[in-house]
Amino acid sequence: MKFKTLALTSAVALGLAATATAADKQIRFDGFPDFDSSLKVLLPDFEKESGIKVDYLMNNHGDHHTKLTTNLATGSGAGDVIVVDVEKIGPFVASGGLVNLSEQYGADKYQERFAPYAWAQGKGSDGDVYGIPVDLGPGVMYYRTDIFEKAGIDVEEAIKDWDSYIAAGEKLKEQNVQLIASAADVAQAIIFTTVPEGEGLYFDMDGKPVVTSERFVHAFTVAKEIRDKGLDGRILAWSNEWYEGFRNGTFATQLSGAWLLGHLNNWIAPDTAGMWGVENLPDGIYGSWGGSFLSIPTQSSNQDEAWQLIEYMTTDRDVQLKHFETIAAFPANTTTYDDDLFQEEVAFLGGQKARLVFAEVAQNIKPVQPAKGDHVARSIILENALMEVLDEGKDIETALKEAERLIQRRTRNM
Repeated sequence: MKFKTLALTSAVALGLAATATAADKQIRFDGFPDFDSSLKVLLPDFEKESGIKVDYLMNNHGDHHTKLTTNLATGSGAGDVIVVDVEKIGPFVASGGLVNLSEQYGADKYQERFAPYAWAQGKGSDGDVYGIPVDLGPGVMYYRTDIFEKAGIDVEEAIKDWDSYIAAGEKLKEQNVQLIASAADVAQAIIFTTVPEGEGLYFDMDGKPVVTSERFVHAFTVAKEIRDKGLDGRILAWSNEWYEGFRNGTFATQLSGAWLLGHLNNWIAPDTAGMWGVENLPDGIYGSWGGSFLSIPTQSSNQDEAWQLIEYMTTDRDVQLKHFETIAAFPANTTTYDDDLFQEEVAFLGGQKARLVFAEVAQNIKPVQPAKGDHVARSIILENALMEVLDEGKDIETALKEAERLIQRRTRNM
């Protein structure tokens, strides 16, 4: 009897010790703004329910991904949960530094809850999932309603096609207002949203570059016409001049993802509340403009706790809605789309029920499979070849053929 009592006491002590260990567990979340604004709202309940303490480390978008590239290559320094932009998910998965969430946690059981195109982007070539979508970037056009009204522009007419969009830009120019910050954004919109079936963004299914195709020629041609007519401000995104342009009405439209609403409202241009509206992208195109995934590096020593946080942030309907409400990060979880929140007016957008626009776009986006060479091709196309055409007047077909050769050379051993 005495032995049994002693054994029971030991078991209780071990149980309490295990509970205390779980309660004391600490993990780190690595991301970029505006995730910190969302985490401040979401983490208190998670920490209370799970007993897991979450610290977070934020770097700007570029520095965050540069750091992660090094972390995954060296096998150290990454957080337990990492945010990965859609443009980086392909190469990060291919690096072998992320946990196979299908194999380790049965992540595939959640597939039906997510936008199909986003779920496909988080998969590796083996068909398993390495990144769970946390938010989407339905592509839309933000526009200054006051400036459009003053210039006598009907927004529905302006987005009918690219010729109509350029015609609107010519009217805006008469008012000393630029159509868009950079013509490069128009090229990006066309490249990202008009992908033929059987192709990726920059490669076909056999891994061959498709950057000399009609899609890229068309994208470069429209962007060059905007530049040649003096309709853009030649302003780079995420620059101080870009922020000031939103605040001062230097340009009247911006093609972007739904997530831009959170940035405009929270810190870029809060004083312009009520002056903006949102519409579909011109020319009847639907596409993704950004989006984020949550992954676990294989180097993490707290993988089970990291998975608990990922499940909480992505599969819980209420949490996804709170994330959306806080920073306008559009939910990847499609079970949220019938919520009353989508019917609410958005004050920053003049009372428009903009979330219905976002949802309509998200439900019309077709899956595009990422490739491990996407980040290399993107840099060569959008940062080099396109800039040579817009800034230096280089011939479009020549620029694209040279880009194709460079992409082939740089991705040969990937």
